[in-house]
Amino acid sequence: MTTIDTSAPVERAGKREWIGLAVLALPTLLLALDMSVLHLAVPHLAADLQPSSSQLLWITDIYGFMVAGFLITMGTLGDRIGRRKLLMIGAVAFAAASALAAFSTSAEMLIATRTLLGIAGATLMPSTLGLISNMFKDPQQRGVAIAVWMSCFMGGMALGPAVGGVLLEAFSWGSVFLLGVPVMVLLLATGPFLLPEYRNPDAGRLDLVSVGLSLGAILPIIYGLKELAKDGVSTVALTVAAAGLAVGVAFVRRQLRLADPLLDLRLFRNKRFSSALGIFSVGGFAMGGIFLFLSQYLQLVEGLTALEAGLWLVIPAAAMIGGTMYGPALSRRVGAGWVIGGGMALSATGLLLITQAGATGGLGIVIVGMIIANVGMGPGAALTTDIVVGSAPPEKAGSAASVSETSAEFGIALGIATLGSLGTAVYRSDLTLPAGTPAELAAAAQDSLPGATVAAADLPADVAGPLLESAREAFMTGLTTVAGISAAALFVFAVVGVTLFRRFQPAAHAPEPEAADVTDAEPEPVAA
Repeated sequence: MTTIDTSAPVERAGKREWIGLAVLALPTLLLALDMSVLHLAVPHLAADLQPSSSQLLWITDIYGFMVAGFLITMGTLGDRIGRRKLLMIGAVAFAAASALAAFSTSAEMLIATRTLLGIAGATLMPSTLGLISNMFKDPQQRGVAIAVWMSCFMGGMALGPAVGGVLLEAFSWGSVFLLGVPVMVLLLATGPFLLPEYRNPDAGRLDLVSVGLSLGAILPIIYGLKELAKDGVSTVALTVAAAGLAVGVAFVRRQLRLADPLLDLRLFRNKRFSSALGIFSVGGFAMGGIFLFLSQYLQLVEGLTALEAGLWLVIPAAAMIGGTMYGPALSRRVGAGWVIGGGMALSATGLLLITQAGATGGLGIVIVGMIIANVGMGPGAALTTDIVVGSAPPEKAGSAASVSETSAEFGIALGIATLGSLGTAVYRSDLTLPAGTPAELAAAAQDSLPGATVAAADLPADVAGPLLESAREAFMTGLTTVAGISAAALFVFAVVGVTLFRRFQPAAHAPEPEAADVTDAEPEPVAA
């Protein structure tokens, strides 16, 4: 083992690296667009495909689950075959899966194509973040570059609703998936010329058994938690989750024995690395559940069109971009701990404000609450990502990036599944069906707010009106419950963030020796 000499001068990035960063923004924007546009399209695809509440949740969260499941594999694969090469392969796969999703004819087909999109998406995120780590070796420049990268992701979240709203006004819901095709074509045309290639020449073979074990651990655990949250304690859910935990133990034991593991568990010896991952996951968990409800609230409770809802969503997302870009500079003035922890506390305050919204007259409260929550969440997201990536040696950048994105995607997907199922359960318990509702329409109304909206269209006005009023009130009870739970989680981890990182300046210092122990072999930069 050798230790990186952190006192040696660090090469600063030049013009090519900054142009390359602009190219890497393309897939980052796309993944954010895909996520935010889908949430806006949920009421439209629900009316067309008529999925059950369980299918609707799988449509929204299977993408995140598959990304989380394959990120570790793809991050390590990029270290082996080349991060640019994997990025190009993923771009082709993502474009093809996007086209298939756009023309889905059933809920089952859309779930299947969203699964393929998740696998393809898993190749993109660690490749872009890993390349940034190699292109920007100076800690301060890397902090700025990661803030730009994170802002591009948030920019996609901001642009997605507006673009999606325009598309949904003029075309069917399938058009939102076609956004991925031209973006990927542009990446394929420019990436080979503008992006350098990086790989670890001494990396061993990809262990397929470890790949299987990682999937066998992550997916059953998420499924078990999802079922527990939706239907309560059951033998099937507990058994599936326990099986996933058992496979996870086997995965960890195998990684400890392998000379070239799929996931280098030594990275977790760095307390800052592991702590930043935990905080990042909690942020994703809290915000993922809220985003699931937000677009439905705007369209089905407030009665906005898709375009109007998209424009309202731009404002909170733009606020997060501003907070993200200001994070590195603010951390150098007051310390990373106060930025991360203080930001989470601010986000919690915004979510608490949302708990005061009702089914009527609550639009302003919800939007202001989301603005406050997003301003607080942005700086911490950029800083924790910088801490994670900066803690790893260069040849492990892809693996570290995949772990970072796995924690974020896992948190978001788990938030959507758990908090989404909880909100649905609250909705069902609070819904009151008016007399005269036929049994088949009553079942649809009890399933979800979109189901109640569809059912009301087939009912006479004297029954449809009370049904929609009750459904909207029940939905808001679920939304405010989820917002309150998310706020509590953020308040707790705000204290953790301040405690762990109050003396840490990620953009001003190189990685400390405890995080920089690597093997003697250095990674080989491959000429473009």
